[in-house]
Amino acid sequence: MSNTNYEQLTGKELREYVKQHPEDEEAFQYFLTIIRAKPGVVVSTEEQAVIEFQKRIQAESAH
Repeated sequence: MSNTNYEQLTGKELREYVKQHPEDEEAFQYFLTIIRAKPGVVVSTEEQAVIEFQKRIQAESAH
């Protein structure tokens, strides 16, 4: 368990935190909750979430 307050982070900060702390399952699950809440994103399995997360990282890197 982490002492990080995920709700205080911006979406970008949370994404960076998850990238830097892949072992933090709580942060990853919170990030998934945010992704699932966005319109047009359908994620029902962890595998789909990982794929969506990787797509978003690549899209951010392209900018």
